[in-house]
Amino acid sequence: MAYDNICKYLAEEYPSEFFQWLLGEEPDDIQVLKTELSAEPIQADALTLLQSTNQILHLEFQTLPQSEPPLPFRMLDYWVRLQRKYRCPIEQVVIFLKSTTSQMVFNNEFRDTNTWHRYRVIRLWEQDPLPLLANRALLPLATLARSNRPNLLLEQVVAEVDKIEEKPLRGNLAACVDVLAGLRFDKNLVRRLLREEVMEESVTYQDIIQKGVQKGIQQGLQQGLQQGLQQGLDRGKQQEAVLIVMRQLTLRLGLLEPGLQQQIEGLSITRLEELSEALLDFETATDLAVWLDH
Repeated sequence: MAYDNICKYLAEEYPSEFFQWLLGEEPDDIQVLKTELSAEPIQADALTLLQSTNQILHLEFQTLPQSEPPLPFRMLDYWVRLQRKYRCPIEQVVIFLKSTTSQMVFNNEFRDTNTWHRYRVIRLWEQDPLPLLANRALLPLATLARSNRPNLLLEQVVAEVDKIEEKPLRGNLAACVDVLAGLRFDKNLVRRLLREEVMEESVTYQDIIQKGVQKGIQQGLQQGLQQGLQQGLDRGKQQEAVLIVMRQLTLRLGLLEPGLQQQIEGLSITRLEELSEALLDFETATDLAVWLDH
């Protein structure tokens, strides 16, 4: 699931709310910075940069503490690049989304000989849910906050979403709740609480999911495609699975001949799963044709 894309969307769509939550201030002027910096490119989905008049808020959303290179080193690397380019105060905040017993989520610094760099760490499962419930832009994050009765907390979040009168906003936030709550709750429980008509109001949900799928394909990661394909399989719609596979084939090989398209549309779910793995090795449409004939 595209958890990083969801969090990135929230932070960039509601930057003032994140500034107020994390820094306790409402900036007069705020903008979202591009994540391309000098030297090696930074992965666009790995971080969010929000700039106010006199400082930069660097947000890093993490589902798991393990990464390569290690997170403390990356935070130092990002700080150096940002400081070189913008020459202003930089507040770095790492937000861990999923509860874990790993000691790595308690580390907030990089140390090596004479180098020492620190940053803030927020473990979302330890956070008071009330400030998150009070700000509709942060409602999706509230599903992962501290609670002795998590199911009740989820019901409170859904109730707050239902109070939003603007349909597009309500639908988009409901879609974000649906995704992030999956880190903590059974997806069937989440779907029972979220009304279907509210989910259908979202114009953002499919874009976010598709972005995660495309990222996986472009990086040659089978996992990204299978997650996207699973969106179709979970809904029990073979046609949706076909559309996802076709989209990835088009990204990789260009427009396909009608004959090849018809063959793909007739594939079973099992064959579509096999094709989702095989297409990562395709170089030309001929490779696809040979695979379909075998």
